[in-house]
Amino acid sequence: MRAEGFYLAPPILAPDAWDEYAPAERVIRWTEHHQQRRITTDPASQAGNLYARINHSRWVADCTCGSAQIVSPADPRMWCVVCGAGWWQLVFPADVAAVEESLAALPIIERNWWAEPDPVRPTLEV
Repeated sequence: MRAEGFYLAPPILAPDAWDEYAPAERVIRWTEHHQQRRITTDPASQAGNLYARINHSRWVADCTCGSAQIVSPADPRMWCVVCGAGWWQLVFPADVAAVEESLAALPIIERNWWAEPDPVRPTLEV
């Protein structure tokens, strides 16, 4: 699951109403609609880099504030709609399709993946 397949226009609008928005901007429209509040973004505000990961078959990124969003390799950035820290640049694997394919046969609950260098990647080390 990617942002462009999750953050869809509400049923009161045409299904293609949000097609003009990049995947990273759809979460902003979705949040504005569902929370009935405006979110102001600054194109020049850069927050840093975050690793994207797969959680239960969804590409997600975790903000440093503790929030997470569904993201997309088609638009590797994220604006946290909770803290508004700025535009995070997302790090995806070089071969997204290979990672997705490696998980495809697993039950959805087991479709999880983290980048090796991701500092929040769980390990079995004690």
